[in-house]
Amino acid sequence: MKTLIRNTQLFFQSAYLSYVALFHWLRPAQYLATKVVNPLWQIMFFTLMGIYGSGGESASFYVIGNALVLTALNGIFGVTFSITGERWTGTLPYLFGTPANRLTLFLGRSLIHIFDGMIGVVIGLTWGVLLLNLDLSQTNLLELLLIILITSFSTTGLGLALGSLSLVTRNVMFVNNTAYFGLLILSGANIAVEKLPAFIQKISYSLPLTRGIYSARAVVSGIPLSELLPLLGTELAIGMIYAILGYFLFTAFEYQAKKHGTLDVI
Repeated sequence: MKTLIRNTQLFFQSAYLSYVALFHWLRPAQYLATKVVNPLWQIMFFTLMGIYGSGGESASFYVIGNALVLTALNGIFGVTFSITGERWTGTLPYLFGTPANRLTLFLGRSLIHIFDGMIGVVIGLTWGVLLLNLDLSQTNLLELLLIILITSFSTTGLGLALGSLSLVTRNVMFVNNTAYFGLLILSGANIAVEKLPAFIQKISYSLPLTRGIYSARAVVSGIPLSELLPLLGTELAIGMIYAILGYFLFTAFEYQAKKHGTLDVI
């Protein structure tokens, strides 16, 4: 019981401190630009391009898709920087040297980003309602919120895997940007998955976001959540798979670093 209590405390402390450390250097204006202004430009750009570029979809298609993709700002960039920041600031040897539970430390890096990612989606949908006539009159908002939560979790799982990879590469922004723009194309946010080539569709369905975006569009159109539970269960499972993969990569890199004495340069 004492071990469980200690691990629980460590989990929440790790979540809070890693998030604060990530943003301690930001001014409020910079944070607000990321959370408020960036969603506006992204949603307006892809929605207007889709409508006037003969994308063949409604404005709500692009608004909902790009709003859900905003979870990746926290899920990919935020989580990745929380992990690789240990390397940049020179605290990685201390992290690997601590006797604390590795899984608790690792998963703690993602907690606040899950909920912060949800805030980003809500802001994006709000822009859609105010500027692009997104109609939420048929939407059960609690069901939509649950979908956003599951989608944010699954995206964060991908971020944990990418964060572990960032420990062995110096070009972490290349990894993050590739993943983010890949999601913009492959997740169904801007191009319906069924319009993609068959072999690319297989990639789409192995990624987070794809089923979450589809489910969000369905709930907004009035489809009950009960019909979407299999999709959401798969979305949740995909996030867990990526998170587990990230944890095993993290522990493998730790083992190799200790074995070869490369803690300072991993």
